[in-house]
Amino acid sequence: MAVVLVLPAALLHRRPLPALALLLAGSLAETLALHSRQTALLQILAVDIAVYFIAATRPRRISIAAAVMTFGVLVGYFASRVVPGFGTSTQLAVASTVVIAWLIGNSMRQSHVYAETLRAQATVQAVTAERLRIARELHDMVAHSIGIIAIQAGMGSRVIDTQPAEARNALGAIEATSRETLSGLRRMLGALRRAEPGSESDAAPLDPSPGLADLDRLAATTADAGVRVDVQWRGQRRPLPADIDLSAFRIIQEAVTNVVRHAGTGHCRVTVDHQDEELSIEVVDDGRGCTIAGTGYGVVGMRERVGLLHGDLSVGPRPEGGFRVAARLPVPAGAR
Repeated sequence: MAVVLVLPAALLHRRPLPALALLLAGSLAETLALHSRQTALLQILAVDIAVYFIAATRPRRISIAAAVMTFGVLVGYFASRVVPGFGTSTQLAVASTVVIAWLIGNSMRQSHVYAETLRAQATVQAVTAERLRIARELHDMVAHSIGIIAIQAGMGSRVIDTQPAEARNALGAIEATSRETLSGLRRMLGALRRAEPGSESDAAPLDPSPGLADLDRLAATTADAGVRVDVQWRGQRRPLPADIDLSAFRIIQEAVTNVVRHAGTGHCRVTVDHQDEELSIEVVDDGRGCTIAGTGYGVVGMRERVGLLHGDLSVGPRPEGGFRVAARLPVPAGAR
């Protein structure tokens, strides 16, 4: 009996249908030779387990073929009444165990396929979210820097003959902004390649991500471009989670960049309010107040950042003139 069970079992993984046919043939041959009811029940149990295994691990076409083959053989076998003690109802009950074994195995396979589908969808969603995060970072970083560089280059070209010192200052600001942008791009590319073993980024230290502590540097860079940024702090300043700190800085950076590029004014005000349960930021200017809400990758990026943190964003012209960007970012209880 061990030979009848072991040999087909060894073939189930590679050749399921031939292995099942061999198991059926061996089981029936042994039952006919021994004329034992107990032996027949053990053989039927082994066949049911094989049907379950095929239904759980193989495509439905193969599993259905296995179930039909097994059911037909068992029904034909018991119809001949060669085993003592098996009546018609018992024959049908035994044959029905094949259907039950197939149903259980098929259910297990469907559960496995469903779980794999969910994992694949989760992977796709994670990749999409990471691509959007990288796109936001690149836009916020490059758009701000290129805007500052363009303004400084224009200023330098206008005064290079009459005010060489101002032209040199503009070139210095362009150099500093370019180096800062290159450093940010290097940090981002290094993070993307960090998983590659032996890559250069494994050994090279990466600069920390910017945060609200860099607002003074942002204000200085923007002042070089001709827009004064007044930063006002309210509430008790305290460390923030990295995602909130980075998002707050990027929102302010994008809003200030829009002031430089679109507002036509030389001044804006940034307010950072540390409250008990949230961080509030506001950027206002007294410029042209052009309507850009909902347009452009910058505003879309701000909305995405705020949405990921379950906050609120308000973007639009002010009734008294100028433009206003305001965001509320909830602070988790553990970080307060």
